[in-house]
Amino acid sequence: MYINYKNRIFGLDVIRATAILLVLCSHSTLLLFPKKSNIFLTIIQFFGAIGVDLFFVLSGFLIGGILIKQIDDNKIRLKDFFYFLSRRWFKTLPNYFLILLLNIIVFYFFNKTVISGINRFFFFLHNFMYPMPDFFTESWSLSIEEFAYILVPVLFIVSLFFFRSASNHKMFITVTITVIISVFLGRLFFYFEHDVTSYKDWSSQIRKVVVYRIDSIYYGFLAAYIASKFRLVWNRYKGVAFTLGIIIFVVMHGVIFLLDIQPQTQPLFYIVFYLPILSISLLLFFPVFSNWNEGTILKKGVTRISLLSYALYLVNYSLVLRPIQNTFNIETFSGEEKLAVLAFYWILSFFFAYILYVYFEKPIMNWRNSPLIRKYFLD
Repeated sequence: MYINYKNRIFGLDVIRATAILLVLCSHSTLLLFPKKSNIFLTIIQFFGAIGVDLFFVLSGFLIGGILIKQIDDNKIRLKDFFYFLSRRWFKTLPNYFLILLLNIIVFYFFNKTVISGINRFFFFLHNFMYPMPDFFTESWSLSIEEFAYILVPVLFIVSLFFFRSASNHKMFITVTITVIISVFLGRLFFYFEHDVTSYKDWSSQIRKVVVYRIDSIYYGFLAAYIASKFRLVWNRYKGVAFTLGIIIFVVMHGVIFLLDIQPQTQPLFYIVFYLPILSISLLLFFPVFSNWNEGTILKKGVTRISLLSYALYLVNYSLVLRPIQNTFNIETFSGEEKLAVLAFYWILSFFFAYILYVYFEKPIMNWRNSPLIRKYFLD
């Protein structure tokens, strides 16, 4: 697997690799102890959820940076927007649809049926406004990202049409902040209109629903804007930002764990405030990591895991973990047998991810730079 290290920021690869490893560790507890609950398992599963939030803010930071560069280069035509989208879709959509089809086949093999509303998965509408179904559960975050790639750029282009004299950068930030505020108000409205009875209820109705979570990507847009337009501040205060991020993250979650705060006991905090504060605390780490270009002896391994992260995220749960659970009664296994199953889960996840990346994802991504694509969008 050839890797061009010159075009990569090692610190961001560290974030991406950390995020997917946290997810895999969390899923490992669900594989071995699906019905058990204790503080140790809760902490591991909690950090697995944090891994997805890392993906969100990192994606927003990277995509926001690309859009800001397009604005700097005055590439704000509709054609430029579609070129941006086409490059994202070459990376995300083929993998998604392939794994979706494989999930349908695997689900039918074990259950002899197809879930109702399967057509919504093909348009990323399965969790747009309603709770996430218990099928291809990884896809909830992909829906959020796909709509995030479209919403602000479209609103930005429309706004420029009506406000032709406005500064492009100011309009981009205005649209981004407007969407963030709108999502915040949407969660506030949800709080007044609905009851949350458990963490699972909160997760399926708020955490995994597009209209209530899309702002997580856009906090990354704001960070990308600060990094681009206030570079001196971004670099000078990176240590302060990192320390502040740790304080916010640790204090907030320390209080949650010590006081046993749950969505059903403090719904206002969980529904309206928790997720934005979490996104901001994670983004405060980015000034340090986005400037970390010097690799270590672990550079090759970290970068490879980073490159495989999207494929790993797609295959590890529905296509590896769930079939293992459906085939074996792991709760009856001895400790040694559970360790063997755990090793099998990790090896199989990385193996399938490698195959998916090398023989499907990477070749399709290479088409993004084909003469035909570049001629259509750039000429």
